[in-house]
Amino acid sequence: MTGRIPARDITAIRERVRIEDVVSEYVTLKNAGPQSIRGLCPFHDEKSPSFHVRPHLGLFHCFGCGEGGDVYAFLQKIEHIGFVEAVEQLADRLGYRIDYEGGGTSVQRDRGTRSRLVAANAAAHEFYMERLRGPDATVARKYLTDRHFDEAAWTQFGCGYAPDGWDILTKHLLNRGFDFKELEAAGLSKQGRRGPIDRFHRRLLWPIRNLGGDVIGFGARKLFDDDTMPGKYVNTPETLLYKKSQVLFGLDHAKREIAKSHQAVVVEGYTDVMAMHLAGVKTAVAACGTAFGDDHFSALRRLLMDDNFWRGEIIFTFDGDAAGQAAALKAFLGDQKVSGQTYVVVTPDGEDPCELRQRAGDAALRDLVARREPLFDFALRQEIAKREDTRTRALTYDSQVEVMRWAVPIVAQIKDHGLRKRYATQLAEWTGWQDPQLVYRRVDEEARKIRGAAAAPPARANRNEQAGPSQAAARPDPRDPVLRSQRQALAAGLQYPEIAGPAFDALEADAFTHPAYIAVRRLMAEAGGVAAGLSGADWIHAIGDRSDDLTLRAMISELASEPLPVKTTNDIPRFITGVLANAQAALVGRQIAELKSRLHRVSSVDDPDTYMALFGDLVALEQYRKSLLAQAMGNDSHPAAG
Repeated sequence: MTGRIPARDITAIRERVRIEDVVSEYVTLKNAGPQSIRGLCPFHDEKSPSFHVRPHLGLFHCFGCGEGGDVYAFLQKIEHIGFVEAVEQLADRLGYRIDYEGGGTSVQRDRGTRSRLVAANAAAHEFYMERLRGPDATVARKYLTDRHFDEAAWTQFGCGYAPDGWDILTKHLLNRGFDFKELEAAGLSKQGRRGPIDRFHRRLLWPIRNLGGDVIGFGARKLFDDDTMPGKYVNTPETLLYKKSQVLFGLDHAKREIAKSHQAVVVEGYTDVMAMHLAGVKTAVAACGTAFGDDHFSALRRLLMDDNFWRGEIIFTFDGDAAGQAAALKAFLGDQKVSGQTYVVVTPDGEDPCELRQRAGDAALRDLVARREPLFDFALRQEIAKREDTRTRALTYDSQVEVMRWAVPIVAQIKDHGLRKRYATQLAEWTGWQDPQLVYRRVDEEARKIRGAAAAPPARANRNEQAGPSQAAARPDPRDPVLRSQRQALAAGLQYPEIAGPAFDALEADAFTHPAYIAVRRLMAEAGGVAAGLSGADWIHAIGDRSDDLTLRAMISELASEPLPVKTTNDIPRFITGVLANAQAALVGRQIAELKSRLHRVSSVDDPDTYMALFGDLVALEQYRKSLLAQAMGNDSHPAAG
């Protein structure tokens, strides 16, 4: 188990990295005044630069979309990676050694361990790719060419070949300066009866990479009938680098296109990913040696989310068998924020995407994805087909009841009220049930049972997650000056989504403190976010229809009609910019107060590292709040609450 990165190392790396050097690899920066440089924002489309970097503070901020933070936040957002990986990448950049804390039996793990494993995998990958071009890899090359993959495709995906012989790779890497313990820890070698041996023999290999592009493992395909290794496919075992439940093959190729198009296509195998990408479906990924699970789903969700608001779709491809359907249906129910955006495509005649491309060409794969259908529609159609009369193609009353028994509990698990109602309507229509109202009641009864079973919230649950209808019913005082910027921000997002747009969606959820305002913000997010493209009555209905709470729906209507304190139409954009900055500044003010409280409890003598880290964060937050207040100058009559 990997150890924890100490706060002192996180702080030291942040202080040593020049944020402008990192940002300039992605953005062209120009001087914008004293201690400030700027460029076009890499996180949203814009014609004039609103993305600012403050080198002396180590911070960036976009005044257009609201993205901001330190160098770690920038790397996480631009590379679609987690915090730990951002720290480790920057440590590699500096040649900085991290002293990991904890992590099982070892008290410390030095940075060299991970760095050496990455280097060993990179050297092995180079070796395998070279061997694919050798005379002993004829069968491996034929396997690829038979599936319409030319040398350019092999190179694009880094295919390789593990040669015959027990220890050819191991000896090669030992001669390169690695020791056996490193090769064993990387999953490249293992102890044999007569000494160290290679893990893979006579197999076609695909490199498995993390989001940062490092090779962390390999997938190996059987080529010969006398191959004694178990399984058609064998993967690198679990290592410090490779966790199969968290890795998706092809994600390093697909991540930017997934984030750009807000779509991910999940296939089953390595060649399926290759076929999809070569056919122009550049969002395809596959699980590596395990079933698609919750961690895989989370990895995609981070790419498909935009400022924590859902904007994408996941498309599963499978041949329609029961196992594939069950896995996809589990994913459908797994994350309620995306249940309405989970689709499925079924390949014809049980072909996988690679086989379909071989037979029908690239266009067939693009058409396959274009013909996607909502997963629940597909699953419901399958259940109906199992039970319908083969002559009349209709359901008997008993068959209708059977379908209802299968479908009602599934529909009831959908938390989104509007989506749940839509599927209940569809269920009644497709089964031919004569009384749709009965179906609604059955679904609602089951939904109440589910909510009742989970009624007791965790003792310290996030307040955003607890903001249900019962809490929202306690309406805030519209005249409360502490909540004024929150209320006006919601009114702006409801009334002028085309102006508030990404700036509203970028506003942190914790900027709202009253349960009712939290609930409204949550419903706006579930409706697609302010930047979703809806406006007017359609936008208000899309939000209100997601709640059963009449008081909450009335408050949404009230906020949508409430006059904004502006004199002319021309003042609206400036007011909205100001009020959103005020709301964020109020949150930052609360964070500053909390940080000051923590700072008072830390001794600068007994714990100087923690003290200086907290002090540095405090200075950065103070500067950030100052910039927000400057941005809010157009809203002079409504200063940010502290």
